[in-house]
Amino acid sequence: MREVRSSDGTTIAFDRLGDGPPIILVVGAFNDRSTGMPLAEALAPDFTVFTYDRRGRGDSGDTAPYSVDREIDDLDALIAEAGGSASVFGYSSGAVLALRAVARGLPITRLALYEPPLAGEGAPAPTEDFAARLSELVSAGRRGDAVEYFQTRVVGIPAEVVAQMRNAPFRAALEKMAHTLVYEVTITGSGSIPPELAAAVTVPTLVIGGEESPEGLREGAQAVAKALPDATLASLPGQTHEIVPTVVAPVVKDFLTG
Repeated sequence: MREVRSSDGTTIAFDRLGDGPPIILVVGAFNDRSTGMPLAEALAPDFTVFTYDRRGRGDSGDTAPYSVDREIDDLDALIAEAGGSASVFGYSSGAVLALRAVARGLPITRLALYEPPLAGEGAPAPTEDFAARLSELVSAGRRGDAVEYFQTRVVGIPAEVVAQMRNAPFRAALEKMAHTLVYEVTITGSGSIPPELAAAVTVPTLVIGGEESPEGLREGAQAVAKALPDATLASLPGQTHEIVPTVVAPVVKDFLTG
């Protein structure tokens, strides 16, 4: 494990693998740097890969109050550590964070996004204030309820499936990261692609989707690819929202080296 310090003093933990052009992996909800490790290992023969704990999880620190800009500052510090510029791979809500980082002007040369949970312009906004409700549950010590609220109301997992996962061995890890779910819904905002955000992302971008993913995620990948000025859509047969490194790594490699 290595560490870098963000502009607000927060320590961000990361692992670095391989030797080559740098790429930074930005993971999504319920993930830490270990989640990105299998993909990092698959990319390491061709790239220097950074996989890190986003603030508030794993070995990284956290500084209140939370803001998306502070998370972007964390990524900026990693890019500086990588040599001043880098490609970025964003997964799920981490893909939206990566989009926002490019729009803010970070020195990101190429962008690969795996199923950003966004809909096209004009999609209906959520009828609930997800961030407020999650904050209430976490503040009340109801981390398990926050996890299940996010899974059912934000992600859309059927309640009976969520109930079956209550005693899963990974449940404790999910509850430990429950406070960061507020960060995820803050990053994704209304869930649609603001035109000004899309217009600001001018770097070459690959948007990846799984053909077996839920319809909303498939349509979201298509909408993001259509909205960005320089984007290509890759639809992977047989794949879901879970990243399979042996399938995804070659696609990312071809994009970054092509």
